[in-house]
Amino acid sequence: MSTSTAEGRRRLRRVADACLAYGQRVQKSVFECVLTPSQLLQLEDRLVQLIDPGQDRLRIYQLREPRERFTRIFGTRAEIDVDAPLIV
Repeated sequence: MSTSTAEGRRRLRRVADACLAYGQRVQKSVFECVLTPSQLLQLEDRLVQLIDPGQDRLRIYQLREPRERFTRIFGTRAEIDVDAPLIV
């Protein structure tokens, strides 16, 4: 996401807010979301509308099931249970 301009920073905030509506932030611009196929399409559509494709880049990675097999976490940062109810 281009953040060299005020408009770029505004787009980044809007993208972050959209991602937070579906999951949790795990790094500054990395979000972890557990989505149904229809939720994924909704989020993708929303994000594509928010970015400027001439200046920004959006990447979405899908982890195969079971997620736990393909995810390794190190360190002490507390995790949010993404399968439990999440109120944003």
